[in-house]
Amino acid sequence: MTDRLTIATWNINSVRLRMPIVEKFLEEVQPDVLCLQETKCPDANFPFAPLRKAGYEHIEINGQKGYHGVATVSRLPLANVEKREFCQMGDSRHVAVDVPFNGGAMRVHNFYVPAGGDEPNREINPKFGHKLDFFAEMKGWLQGAETAKPAVLVGDLNVAPYEHDVWSHKKLLKVVSHTPVEVDLFEDVRESGGWIDAMRRFTPMEEKIYTWWSYRAKDWSAADKGRRLDHVWVSKSLDDHIKGTRVLRDARGWEKPSDHAPVIAEFSI
Repeated sequence: MTDRLTIATWNINSVRLRMPIVEKFLEEVQPDVLCLQETKCPDANFPFAPLRKAGYEHIEINGQKGYHGVATVSRLPLANVEKREFCQMGDSRHVAVDVPFNGGAMRVHNFYVPAGGDEPNREINPKFGHKLDFFAEMKGWLQGAETAKPAVLVGDLNVAPYEHDVWSHKKLLKVVSHTPVEVDLFEDVRESGGWIDAMRRFTPMEEKIYTWWSYRAKDWSAADKGRRLDHVWVSKSLDDHIKGTRVLRDARGWEKPSDHAPVIAEFSI
């Protein structure tokens, strides 16, 4: 059956270190597809066995030692695999696959956008310049033919674009991930491709949504100084098929957690 599909996205912050909570998530939520970011694992060392044991036999990875890395694991067959390099940096930050849906295929892009360092000034911080250039390349590619088909773009995009995507709009305006230059570029990528922000489609703009809470907080949940860095975008042809999204906040409190929580999106015909 390809009339229903659940896709989850999660920056796992080291897939080998956090495999126990990945297994817990797969057992409890049972998504059809899980897109992981920041796997921090070279392809040769990727932990295929526990994922296949959990029923996720179809796995596509783009990894490197100690940094970055993405993986898409699925209970359904994956086809037309693409791993795109951005900014000629050699970083492993993208993998795309086709997943069966509605008698055809849904294109699923899994992204890990550069964080951008601490200083929002490309003249003194090359990491910030890299982030801006990465978004510019995304914009140039992810429109036209790429978005005319049923497509989903998920991942840690490292921007919290709206006022209620951060715990304090005023205090974070000059903090990387919420600066106006990043937000403008982020929205330009999304709007140029006609992408729909699925999470905000179901949650009003005045309501807070967070997917990330810093490890630095003594009690992350009580402090609740979060940001929405993880996203689900859908092409216009899927607008009638996206049925809901949710953040599994509880996962941020699991044993040895990632600082991100999973986001789950549900589709049906």
